[in-house]
Amino acid sequence: MINSLNSIINKYDADPTRLMDILIDVQHKYDCISDEAVTFLADKLNLSEVDIEQTLSFYHFLSKETRGKYTVYLNNSAVAGMFGREAVAKAFEETSGCRFGEVSSDGLIGLFDTSCIGMNDQEPAAIINGTVFTRLTPFRVREIVNGLRKGLDPVDLQDVGLGDGNNNLDIIGAVVNNNIMKIGPVLSRDYKPGEAIRKIIQMSPEEVIREVKHSNIRGRGGAGFPTALKWEFCRNAPGSKRYIFCNADEGEPGTFKDRVILTELPLLLFEGMVVSGYAVGAEEGILYLRYEYKYLQKFLESILKMARRMRYLGKNILGKEGFHFDIRIQFGAGAYVCGEESALIESAEGKRGEPRDRPPFPVEKGYLNQPTVVNNVETLCAAVKVVLKGGEWYRKLGTHDSTGTKLLSVSGDCRFPGVYEVEWGFNVSQILEMVGAEEVQAVQVGGPSGTCVGPEDFNRTLCYTDLATGGSLIIIGKNRDLLRDIVLNFTDFFIEESCGSCTPCRVLTVMMRDKLQKILDGKGCSKDLEDLEDWGKLMRANRCGLGHTAPNPILTSLKNFRHLYEGLIPGKRGFDTGFRMEEALAEGRSLRLEQLKLQDHE
Repeated sequence: MINSLNSIINKYDADPTRLMDILIDVQHKYDCISDEAVTFLADKLNLSEVDIEQTLSFYHFLSKETRGKYTVYLNNSAVAGMFGREAVAKAFEETSGCRFGEVSSDGLIGLFDTSCIGMNDQEPAAIINGTVFTRLTPFRVREIVNGLRKGLDPVDLQDVGLGDGNNNLDIIGAVVNNNIMKIGPVLSRDYKPGEAIRKIIQMSPEEVIREVKHSNIRGRGGAGFPTALKWEFCRNAPGSKRYIFCNADEGEPGTFKDRVILTELPLLLFEGMVVSGYAVGAEEGILYLRYEYKYLQKFLESILKMARRMRYLGKNILGKEGFHFDIRIQFGAGAYVCGEESALIESAEGKRGEPRDRPPFPVEKGYLNQPTVVNNVETLCAAVKVVLKGGEWYRKLGTHDSTGTKLLSVSGDCRFPGVYEVEWGFNVSQILEMVGAEEVQAVQVGGPSGTCVGPEDFNRTLCYTDLATGGSLIIIGKNRDLLRDIVLNFTDFFIEESCGSCTPCRVLTVMMRDKLQKILDGKGCSKDLEDLEDWGKLMRANRCGLGHTAPNPILTSLKNFRHLYEGLIPGKRGFDTGFRMEEALAEGRSLRLEQLKLQDHE
């Protein structure tokens, strides 16, 4: 073990800020990170064991105990539930001989729940030793587990044919489908690699920023901050170095558009990072990629190597003296909160992905305490098109306040789930018609952190001034139990993904979930609805976006579907503690009878 650990440490120059990479490699090598490994790493990296432990314990895909020779991570998102996840999970348990959260007695198979893995358009889906399986059925599960018991590699069990586009390449070899349903200016096939770089090296960095500013493009990750302002602030901030981060930690349940870009247009994304790096004066870019997309690693690394050969990356890019920029990939390890830019930076530095207090903002003091730009995948791709076609061209797309296009990840109860590129300004009804959705009860706009709207709001517009979204639209049919199947699932998701730093996020999310469960159990009262609304307001005291939006599944559904809550409260009764004397006494009587039986036996 010692030699292997030394090799892994040396691979990253014994740099403690690369702890995430080191832990991921150790996990991959030994299926766990043992106490012995923790002690050794702490000594060699000049860190305390507590430093190692706190990072290790934070991430879902890292573990101190082995999770089986074959580790199954089955998505438990609401959409997976819509399409038979319960039956699939039952089949895994029956064929593996263990329950979820356990490893089979022979140590062969471990079963674990996991949050959305970016496959909501092809559920139920799972990851087994890094191999993605989509559209699972109980029959397929039995085939897969039987194959694993025979010692087959999960890769060899993909007998349904590889996916479309680049998924079909040997270097990826995934059954994943892109499901690109509508192409617009960003996804268009007219992209020619390197054109934007050739153009910007004839411009000054300030000219590039001005062109992007004229386009009025805003961040596509959800917050919607003006992209050019972020670049300008970073360029003007004092610091010895500057960094460009691409946020590809697409953890919002129901979102998968970035996965499609990474698969089909990685050079476009990398060129966007180069453009951003030139504009702010950065020499290093980091693609922070969620662990669930690790199956794309070899492919993306090959694209980076090709970009270096073509002189799009490296020293003196395309002959521009002094223009140096390169990109490396940094993997996360399963933590939704790392989609928040400061938590992402903390994670990239080898720490727990806990959001930082702000100010200072990352553009002032970010990665390694230096000025840092964090942009979304889609934002950087759109910036390339702005550079090529001009800010004025981009302003003509979309609306006055929301220029350009938006990539939507559409899933749920519709005939044509997938990725759609539309101009800002579409309303919900138009989207539903386009994706073949009928008998719609609700649409979850922006994932769990967004807004749940009903038919009376389907005329509302997708834009920053009305229904803003990072890209996820989940369609919920009239046959679904909205509160039990969707809202409760989303609330559990936020409880699981909270970093736990802020008391409201750590405590109130659980209290709100329990209150919702009480109502679902038919034991609610009208005061419970008031409590949910009041507690939701207190969540603004949290320091990051996850904490602010964690109550949204309950609050927005309570606002727009109040009748569903009230229908579960018998007679709209008033105050009710939820305590039932007869039920409590019955439990006590049962215990007493067991005691008497034992005494008689003795």
